[in-house]
Amino acid sequence: MHEENKAAANGRGKIRSGTQNEAALLALMEKTGYSMVQENGQRKFGGPPPGWEGPPPPRGCEVFVGKIPRDMYEDELVPVFERAGKIYEFRLMMEFSGENRGYAFVMYTTKEEAQLAIRILNNYEIRPGKFIGVCVSLDNCRLFIGAIPKEKKKEEILNEMKKVTEGVVDVIVYPNATDKTKNRGFAFVEYESHRAAAMARRRLIPGTFQLWGHTIQVDWADPEKEVDEETMQRVKVLYVRNLMISTTEDTIKAEFNKFKPGVVERVKKLRDYAFVHFFHREDAVAAMSVMNGKCIDGASIEVTLAKPVNKESAWKQHFNGQISPGSENLLGFPNKEDGLQKSLGKPACLSLRLNGQHSPGPPEVERCTYSFFPGIKLTPISVYSLKSSHFSSAAMHLDYFCNKNNWAPPEYYLYSTTSQDGKILLVYKVLIPSIADGSQSYFMPDKLCTTVEGAKELAAQFTLLHLA
Repeated sequence: MHEENKAAANGRGKIRSGTQNEAALLALMEKTGYSMVQENGQRKFGGPPPGWEGPPPPRGCEVFVGKIPRDMYEDELVPVFERAGKIYEFRLMMEFSGENRGYAFVMYTTKEEAQLAIRILNNYEIRPGKFIGVCVSLDNCRLFIGAIPKEKKKEEILNEMKKVTEGVVDVIVYPNATDKTKNRGFAFVEYESHRAAAMARRRLIPGTFQLWGHTIQVDWADPEKEVDEETMQRVKVLYVRNLMISTTEDTIKAEFNKFKPGVVERVKKLRDYAFVHFFHREDAVAAMSVMNGKCIDGASIEVTLAKPVNKESAWKQHFNGQISPGSENLLGFPNKEDGLQKSLGKPACLSLRLNGQHSPGPPEVERCTYSFFPGIKLTPISVYSLKSSHFSSAAMHLDYFCNKNNWAPPEYYLYSTTSQDGKILLVYKVLIPSIADGSQSYFMPDKLCTTVEGAKELAAQFTLLHLA
């Protein structure tokens, strides 16, 4: 073990310059009792620490550290991160030259320690003028599988995924919003570890893999948003999913008031899910226990506590990575597990930045231009073969989203009115022909614009948020 630690300390024989030397790392190991091993481009300090008994810490205990100076090593980094709590494992990514690669992963023994590390060490000045970034690291064990035949049941999908990949723990399948006997054309597959999920993705990702004669879509499922326990203890809103499209807000309110009359403040329903607001948290928790699994209008519902998000910052964050359509447009509560594609609660291939709650203008994106030189070869390409990150407008995202779901393009209908000061104000009504039904045949925002382009962008943004 001593020789292994020594090899790790000197970077497989690469001598580091300056004060970051082999002696410093060996002194750190001697002082702490932690072991250090370098393998596969990373150097692991601990994992487990001395005297540790039992399984590793649960998910949510690890943080990602970026912007580390390339000549900084564990003897300097570990003492800094120990300020937040006991380190279970410190993984520093290494170059063959002996320098680090500028980032690391730190796993603590509890979630609270990890959250404290983010609070006190994000943007911490690790050296004069050098600030590190610290954020939660999510060990993703879940894949999104799209283009699944809609008649397939959960058991069939689970058995098929176990045949073609290893380490499958479970599959999550949601019923179609309009026909509960069918699925929505996608599933989430849970694996026993991140490694198992990564190996499965590598096997399925080439784009030619077929299940039941269909070429499937494969990607990482977007991770669920972590909400601290203290915040969740204040939540008094329930998220209810798997409702019938035809079920009304009044019906939902009446059903949830049955177990204790007058406890429901209000209900907000969007397609086949809803948010039920209670006056008091204890009534919300009791109702969740009573109503989960109950039938409303013939549909077996699922009830969980809604997860709060910051209303103002949420609109400025990356839509595909942060906001789920289970969050009401201006309410700020995302659901736990719902969605059309790719994410538990987020439509597939949506990736737009909303730069203001009422802003109809195009999103703020980095625009780069390159010189076009004579002789450069150009290749014809379909816009739908690109990734969503190539689009900056909500209208383009909506068109792309409809295409990816094999829906007809959205139809825009322009309406106008006159303001009190004589201005022409415009609003678009958006129709998605493939999903039009009696309860939700169109989408129209509650804001008016002075320009056609602004009105179309606002209508597209509104539709994207409500489609889920």
